[in-house]
Amino acid sequence: MGKRLPKETPSYLNFDEEAYSWKPDVDYKKHPEVYRVGKGEQGVLICEPYKSEVGQFWRFKTEAVAEESSNKIYELFLSYLERQDFVGADMARKYLQMGFTRARRYANYKGGKKYDKENDYQPLQKGTGQQEKADAAAV
Repeated sequence: MGKRLPKETPSYLNFDEEAYSWKPDVDYKKHPEVYRVGKGEQGVLICEPYKSEVGQFWRFKTEAVAEESSNKIYELFLSYLERQDFVGADMARKYLQMGFTRARRYANYKGGKKYDKENDYQPLQKGTGQQEKADAAAV
């Protein structure tokens, strides 16, 4: 019998690319009918052309950078809504959410690493991160 991983492990360990709803070869602006909302930030780094349109502004390294980034992405969100582009609006929303979650991870864990790859993916100790990242996440 193989090694058993802890109950809480990174989702990418057992990633099933075939079952994943979002595909990199689809133009979601031309084919919004195949877009799936999903949970959390799923699809955010795949769905084109939104990945390129929104992702270029995604920066949450410091509070000041997060402020500028979130304002720009929120502007894009509003413009997508104005054009009744639901997929674009949802993608912009996901980028804002992802800015928060990634900044929080760096605030909670030194180097942003939640699991110890060298120790059967055991969760690392929380509270070892940076206050600067917590400030960025608060934006």
